[in-house]
Amino acid sequence: MVNDSPPEDIADNAIIDQAIARTSADGGLVLEGHYAGKMDMAADVDTVGRYLNSHQGWFTRCAHPMQVDPIADHGYALVVGHFAMLGHEVEPKVGLYLSSLDHRVYRIDTMPIPGYVAPGYDVDFHSVLELKEGAAVPPPAMALTEVDWELSLAVKIHMPRLLGAVPRSLLKSSGDRLLNQVVRQVSKRLTRRVQEDFHTSHNLPLPESYRGHHFWSNWGRKGSSTPPDDQA
Repeated sequence: MVNDSPPEDIADNAIIDQAIARTSADGGLVLEGHYAGKMDMAADVDTVGRYLNSHQGWFTRCAHPMQVDPIADHGYALVVGHFAMLGHEVEPKVGLYLSSLDHRVYRIDTMPIPGYVAPGYDVDFHSVLELKEGAAVPPPAMALTEVDWELSLAVKIHMPRLLGAVPRSLLKSSGDRLLNQVVRQVSKRLTRRVQEDFHTSHNLPLPESYRGHHFWSNWGRKGSSTPPDDQA
């Protein structure tokens, strides 16, 4: 029997959020960002919803070349890539739980990876995809679904001693900038792959908006004076 209920670690996100908020007390460096984007699918909401629920197919295909390994009925271990900041190298690996569509809302949240202890970092990942009926479209498309997504991401790095002499403000600004670059790059590639995979598998033409990449970073961030960044 497939267990569709999220594990307790995901159901109580407040515990994770509180842990991230306390990181300054133990000397950890928290990098964070808030992001949003959108993509169009040339099909009705129900068809797009069934596709997202069948994540055993599309998630592995579309995440490539990132390494993806199933760890539960709805969970995957994802290796994002290899990155370096001020000489400190890390290869982030995160567990993601893909919840079933609920009232046209699709959620992806952090989950533990069994038997894995992250070497020097913790990741807190919360993404929401909302499916909306789009405006009327010309033939041959029969319908249009707008998928609006939001992502809140925080990465806590337990800094090695060699970075102790570097000003914390420099570490923070460099880290946040790297995080934004990584999310922008991954989101653009993943959005295109998901659109291509969906329309190819359903024998549908790609929507006109396919060539545009709509991405906003640090939207609604408290204390931030940086305006949204729309990459078309």
